[in-house]
Amino acid sequence: MGYLIDTCIWIDVERGSLGPADVAAVTGSELVYLSPVTIAELKFGAENTEDAGVRQKRLAALARLKHKPLLTIDETTGEIFGDLASKLGRNGQGHRYRVQDLWLASQAIQYSFFFLTHNRKDFADIPGLNLVIFSEAVKHEQDL
Repeated sequence: MGYLIDTCIWIDVERGSLGPADVAAVTGSELVYLSPVTIAELKFGAENTEDAGVRQKRLAALARLKHKPLLTIDETTGEIFGDLASKLGRNGQGHRYRVQDLWLASQAIQYSFFFLTHNRKDFADIPGLNLVIFSEAVKHEQDL
């Protein structure tokens, strides 16, 4: 197995509200992968700040993350995305405002990875996703 981690987790690491050790406490010895979608979202956030210091800090965090193994978006990813978008549309949930989330979920499903996020509501309705909610995983670790 492995983990694909939602952009919101990486943003918290960059801001210092989570440490790399906090993420590692959940992922354990499993490999952690990076998506081109996450790179795009983080790059967008870095380039859309007016503060040069914040931009540099965000770009440095992104550079560190880019040492992780990178997943590709390929034909299979596209088919999974199309299937998910169709299923959500038929269920009345839609995908129009969730495009990036669906790409991430499609990759996690494609590779049978766990998907670690803070945002249950953004992913709970996605069939076949091995969803791990950060706060619940941390609580579980503390209870052991």
